[in-house]
Amino acid sequence: MTINLSNNYQALGTSFSEQTFPAPVAAPSLLLWNETLAKTLTIPFSQKDDAELIAQYFSGNQLIEGSKPVSQAYSGHQFGNFNPHLGDGRAHLLGDIADTEGQRWDIQLKGSGVSSFSRQGDGRCALGPALREYMMSEAMFALGVPTTRCLAVVTTGENVYRERPYDGAVVTRVATSHIRVGTFQYFSARNDTDSLKKLTNYAINRHFPELLVEQKVATTSSPDDETMADDISSEQVLKFFSAVLSKQVPLVLSWLRVGFIHGVMNTDNTTISGETIDYGPCAMMNAYDLDTVFSSIDRNGRYAFGKQIGIIQWNMTRLAETLLPLVASDEDDAVAKIEPLLAQFHQDIQQGYLTMMAAKIGIDEPEQGDAQLINDLLAIMQKQKLDYTQTFTALTKALNKSEIEQPLADMLNEWLPRWHARIEPFKAAAHSLMVSTNPVVIPRNHHVEALLASCQENGDLTALDKFLAVLRQPYTEITDTKHYQDAPVDGDNSYHTYCGT
Repeated sequence: MTINLSNNYQALGTSFSEQTFPAPVAAPSLLLWNETLAKTLTIPFSQKDDAELIAQYFSGNQLIEGSKPVSQAYSGHQFGNFNPHLGDGRAHLLGDIADTEGQRWDIQLKGSGVSSFSRQGDGRCALGPALREYMMSEAMFALGVPTTRCLAVVTTGENVYRERPYDGAVVTRVATSHIRVGTFQYFSARNDTDSLKKLTNYAINRHFPELLVEQKVATTSSPDDETMADDISSEQVLKFFSAVLSKQVPLVLSWLRVGFIHGVMNTDNTTISGETIDYGPCAMMNAYDLDTVFSSIDRNGRYAFGKQIGIIQWNMTRLAETLLPLVASDEDDAVAKIEPLLAQFHQDIQQGYLTMMAAKIGIDEPEQGDAQLINDLLAIMQKQKLDYTQTFTALTKALNKSEIEQPLADMLNEWLPRWHARIEPFKAAAHSLMVSTNPVVIPRNHHVEALLASCQENGDLTALDKFLAVLRQPYTEITDTKHYQDAPVDGDNSYHTYCGT
């Protein structure tokens, strides 16, 4: 049995990554294996029969045949401040693999050792953050949010030292690629236009092959041919940028739909593929509040729940800046060509937000006056500190009942007649739309933390497996759903998240 890895990103050359090998661990043991994802990726292993081999491969102790591990280079704006030299400090890209439909996916180890990008870090990951990424990414996938996913969590048999010793782990992340806005910034900061061309061509080939016209992309170049740069037309670059923008709209709107707060929307954590990446300081909103922040490092609320649309537009503007030399030799000319795309992006995401929020109250095609109806509801929710998920769940259920339960009905008593009048002509369709739009359960922060503590303390995954079974059916109430729908007693007022993986 083999895993059919390719090394397409590695073939771009050593300007794009550093060849480095995962550091061996003392006693790798498979803790979690995403069997369904493995089958989709045509990986022929099962936890029952191949646990030891899986642990060797996905701890980094044994290389998969054909793998050429690298740590990728990138830069990034971190909380608005540019760092020209970031890169994978504790991650190794093993290669890429085609799934059952021919889509290519990166296989990356996290917590697998140091690289030249580690900035004095130890290159390791504690078990808690590894479990958190597995849990959150599976929940987001089931919620219909574009996301990277986790294939495996392997314990290392070693301690990781933070404020105290923790069990160590390596998590395997799967993504359609790990190309970030910061990857483009890395070459832009070095005025390396040839590498920008190669990267753009590679990204088009990987994510937007429909944009290819005549050029062959850089994946066919030799790994040693660092000077090769493919020609690319201004029109192709603009179409590429437009395609990247179109991926960000459903990403961020999905976050807002389910109450997700990324927590660290730096340009190095913004993928051109439009996938959620980096689950370190993320959290879920309870009571509706645009200013909700949980990340311990977001001291000024830059990445608060209600600022995420603005930040993705800011990040896309940073990407646009890197592409200017590929659009036109004259900067003013390049800006004139790319600015209309950013203006259209602003319109698209604003209109998309209205459409998304309208769907949450059962309206498929928003009309004049619907924005006010939505904003009035949100104003009540913020003033009354109503739980985001529970409120929309209650409204959904109300279409099958005569009345909304107290005390919610009193809080919404002036708004409800307006809503009922709006959806009465298509009440059944409204209910169906709301059922598919509003989850009945989310990965509540207090439940996530309780399960992480339990797993780390006693190693028993029984409770985690039960939680995952519920999270994988977020729009359907199963037997155990009711155990995870409660809001935290303290409202998460003292809750903070941290960059762990």
